Amino acid sequence: MILAKDFSFSAVVAGFVTVLVGFTGAGVIVFQAAQALGASSTEIGSWMWALGLGMGIPGIVLSWRYKVPIITAWSTPGAAMLITAAAGVSMPEAIGAFLACAVLIMVCGFTGWFERAMNWLPMPLASGMLAGVLLQFGLNVFVAMQTQFVMAFAMFVCYLVTRQMLARYTVLATLVLGMLIAGVQGSLQLDTISVQLVQPVLTLPQFSVSAMVGVALPLFVVTMASQNVPGVAVIRAFGYSEVPISPLIGWTGVATFLTAPFGGFAINLAAITAAISMGREAHEDPQRRYVAGIAVGVFYILVGLFGATVGSVFSALPAELVMTIAGIALFGTIGQGLATALSDEGDRQSALITFLVTASGVTLLGIGAAFWGLLAGAIASTIAQAARKRREPV
Repeated sequence: MILAKDFSFSAVVAGFVTVLVGFTGAGVIVFQAAQALGASSTEIGSWMWALGLGMGIPGIVLSWRYKVPIITAWSTPGAAMLITAAAGVSMPEAIGAFLACAVLIMVCGFTGWFERAMNWLPMPLASGMLAGVLLQFGLNVFVAMQTQFVMAFAMFVCYLVTRQMLARYTVLATLVLGMLIAGVQGSLQLDTISVQLVQPVLTLPQFSVSAMVGVALPLFVVTMASQNVPGVAVIRAFGYSEVPISPLIGWTGVATFLTAPFGGFAINLAAITAAISMGREAHEDPQRRYVAGIAVGVFYILVGLFGATVGSVFSALPAELVMTIAGIALFGTIGQGLATALSDEGDRQSALITFLVTASGVTLLGIGAAFWGLLAGAIASTIAQAARKRREPV
């Protein structure tokens, strides 16, 4: 069997770290979004169940289909938008808006409109955006040393040593060491872990003009611009240019549509977390990294089925441990992104601008820095190309 031949423990570990970073980094925002719509604790659990299955199943199927680690995620900026935009909107109206957003994503994906637009994106700009998005994660390794120096520094040294000796198991060794030190320090909150299955709650949708304008359209825009655009850029930056983008976007829309009545507000391609499973830490051979994508899908399904339990497990880990392991897992990707972005002298300035704007974290009109970084870089690239053409002899 192909999967058995390509299986590697390092890919599974990369998948676990991907889910760990994704859940601990943005899970609280999803909880707040559900609460803003008046969700009960049971309904919040249903949201996690829907999102877990909505991210996990497409990730498994698409990773297996294309033999590429296709990582999906919930729309974090979409969840943040819901916290403020949900005022006066009932849960059934919000579900109707989620369904409308899903239809827009499906149309945009399956028609090929989105892929045709993304084909104009130069590789140096995609790599500059990737490095800018991930920069803060790399810096967090050293930020964590301010409050947990022994643990974070020991993990950093472990990374430096094992990267030269056991490259495939660097992340695993670093994670295990961090957990051992956290256990000795007494910072593992194991007493908070509880086992509990989720009970899905079906909510019938209602459609209103206010929810369509105030929730569906903004949710669609921020999901496409802040999530799917950088998500595609990450796939391209890692050299998986043969993967057709249209079906990936379309199927995330299908996943959103099927899970929306249970709280799956928006599923999209991942960017930051995808980079963990697409890097060398998952496997030296890019053709075998799809196993990490399948592992991510399995872990997300477990998150869905045991939402409260998995949440308590992740919450038991010190924040500094999560910050450190995430940054270490992304060191190689950040370096590769910068190297690719700055390798071509003709695109160096536009790629640098893309990197700086993205790394700034600026948010305008509710859309994140990754989109504005790509836009700024594209403008700079267009101006530079026009200037070069004017200087060419006629």
